Amino acid sequence: MEKYVIFGILSILIIGISWRTLFNFKSHGFYRFISWECIAWLFASNYKYWFENAFSLNQIFSWIFLIISGYLIIIGVILMKRIGKPDKNRNTKNLYQFEQTTELVDKGIFKYIRHPLYSSLIFLTWGIFFKNLTLELFIITLLSMVMLYITAIFDEKECIVYFGDKYKEYMKRSKMFIPYIF
Repeated sequence: MEKYVIFGILSILIIGISWRTLFNFKSHGFYRFISWECIAWLFASNYKYWFENAFSLNQIFSWIFLIISGYLIIIGVILMKRIGKPDKNRNTKNLYQFEQTTELVDKGIFKYIRHPLYSSLIFLTWGIFFKNLTLELFIITLLSMVMLYITAIFDEKECIVYFGDKYKEYMKRSKMFIPYIF
């Protein structure tokens, strides 16, 4: 029962954050919402195992992934605010204020990967999954990965519309989620 209450509370928060894109299937926010819901289910299912068997191999992997996730989200948002010059006048309803960049961010972590915030969610997903490994949660984790990949595809289409050829060139010299790999 606790799992459903936690998931319900998290879902209400996620809906509150995502309401602008909930029914816009052409927006990256719709697919990100589904991924966030998967992450919420993982958390609601695994919160009891957060500190269980602290030095087991799966817990070590979990904490490594969670630390990487935290680093990526912090550095990504900082760079987007500093270099991207977010502007409310960009008038994009599908974007949060810090996402409304007017300059292409291609320095720091963005030099190597185009989507550090989505990478952060990928590492967060795997970090939570490794707390308690089950087949059900593995399937939810894979669904979250697919949704984040689709999110990135739609986000890139939006970036190409806004930044044009500059973004296409950027795509050629950077990876999507993991430096030098993917």
